[in-house]
Amino acid sequence: MSAKQSGLEAGLDPEEEVTDVVCDEADLRDGEMMEVEVGDHNVLLVRCDGVYSAISNQCTHYGAPLSEGVLSGCRVRCPWHGSCFNVKTGDLEEYPGIDCLPCHKVKVENNKVYVSVKKRIRGQPKRVKWMGVRDQSVSHTVMLLGGGAACLMCAETLRQENYGGRIIMVSRDDLLPYDKTRLSKVMNAESDSLLMRRMDFFHKHDIEVWLKKEALSIDTNKKTVTFDDGLIQSYDQILIATGCRAKGLDCPGANLERVLMLETPEDARCVHYACTGCRTVIVGTSFIGMEVAAYLLDTSSSMTVIGSSELPYQKTLGREIGKVTMTMLEEKGVTFYMNDAVAEVQGKNRRVKAVKLKSGITIEADLLIVAIGVSPNSEFLKGSRVRMDSKNYVIVDEYMRTNITDVYCAGDLTSFPLKMAKGQKVSLGHWQIAQAHGRIAALNMLCREVELNTVPYYWTVLFGRTIRYAGYGEGYTEMVLKGKFENMKFLALYLKDGEVVAAAGLNVEPAVSVVAERLAEGRVITKAEAESDDLSWLKLEPM
Repeated sequence: MSAKQSGLEAGLDPEEEVTDVVCDEADLRDGEMMEVEVGDHNVLLVRCDGVYSAISNQCTHYGAPLSEGVLSGCRVRCPWHGSCFNVKTGDLEEYPGIDCLPCHKVKVENNKVYVSVKKRIRGQPKRVKWMGVRDQSVSHTVMLLGGGAACLMCAETLRQENYGGRIIMVSRDDLLPYDKTRLSKVMNAESDSLLMRRMDFFHKHDIEVWLKKEALSIDTNKKTVTFDDGLIQSYDQILIATGCRAKGLDCPGANLERVLMLETPEDARCVHYACTGCRTVIVGTSFIGMEVAAYLLDTSSSMTVIGSSELPYQKTLGREIGKVTMTMLEEKGVTFYMNDAVAEVQGKNRRVKAVKLKSGITIEADLLIVAIGVSPNSEFLKGSRVRMDSKNYVIVDEYMRTNITDVYCAGDLTSFPLKMAKGQKVSLGHWQIAQAHGRIAALNMLCREVELNTVPYYWTVLFGRTIRYAGYGEGYTEMVLKGKFENMKFLALYLKDGEVVAAAGLNVEPAVSVVAERLAEGRVITKAEAESDDLSWLKLEPM
């Protein structure tokens, strides 16, 4: 029987669907998946709980092939950036992706597996989850302070859960929520290309967006927020997700022209175009500093990096990866001054001309880019009853609740309990973490009592090579290495108290996602497992 005949006999309109035989029923065992083609559509076929299901094979984040990812139960984790999807429903279960996947009909007949794809969704691997709208009879108001990923995901989750009240998202920026992870990777990108959602999306789902408006204070007794234009707006529940801002230099000359920081798409474009033919100096060897150095290397006449530690990434990825990264950049012509700091920015006619270090070294410069960390945007909370820690991060519990009823906090601004770190309070400026925070805050605003349980996952790109990281490795005591750093193919497993707490890898997909999934499930990865020569559990061949 042809696939077309099968479609006709099943009562399907061949003009609406395309149907193909993709395999024999016995080709997949329970807990297995494979990529198949239906027409010209790339499909992920999965057998879970004895039942076949099919979803799009492209991750909705950056299009990674999910067939090369990690299947755990009925969810698949992307091999590139850790997004997770339910293989039966296609629904998103873990960020950084924001959209779901379309599902396709599967039929088993005469020991053959048939998959039908609707023609209207072929070539469209994303699906926006159903969302409700405002019910005018509901007077309840949720205010979202901040224009980033946490507030966007909170708003979307509320509408997905059919919340019918008023949602107001307030941002001091002049842009709708955009993908900040790309600022140091594609520095000449137009703002419009970075948007996570466009204005018609917010209109369609009755999410009010107030741009270029900044909160000056909050009165948690009266449940009001006062803004810089004099407006006083009341709320019933509020999410505070105002994020962090880049730290500036605290030294003479820090206010000279061409001392730049990277916070907005406009900043990124300014840096991109200003560096051409310039002697560029970067202060900071974190992920942003190193990405910017790699990105600007070809257009700058010279590139110098100043770091306060001995090696880049020393506290996060460790000395070994820091050394490899530093060597990669040095071989491309970058000059490093480590264990040093800026004492003075020297200028002429108000423009940068040189950078003097505390060691006494003076570096000629036309452009200085500062990437030395962040400070929380929590000043407007001072004087309120919202509890903060010694660094002015807002303290929340596993439900994203502050110490004040109906006041929630999410994203970079928070000090929150990380479940995989035994509830240790942490502050992490990761994109995917902020998204997860926003969703959990929304669910608990609706009294769902859902705890935060996410594994940090982030990535950095240098010269087209992506280092992926999952877990929380701060304070690790041992590192087990698979592969070789110098071969640009490795997996580093970080251990604490005899257990793996994090992994970083280059060119070893999907190993980092395997570790992330194990940590998410709460399954211990022992030192013996980490040290074993058998890499099959990591879905890797011997290295």
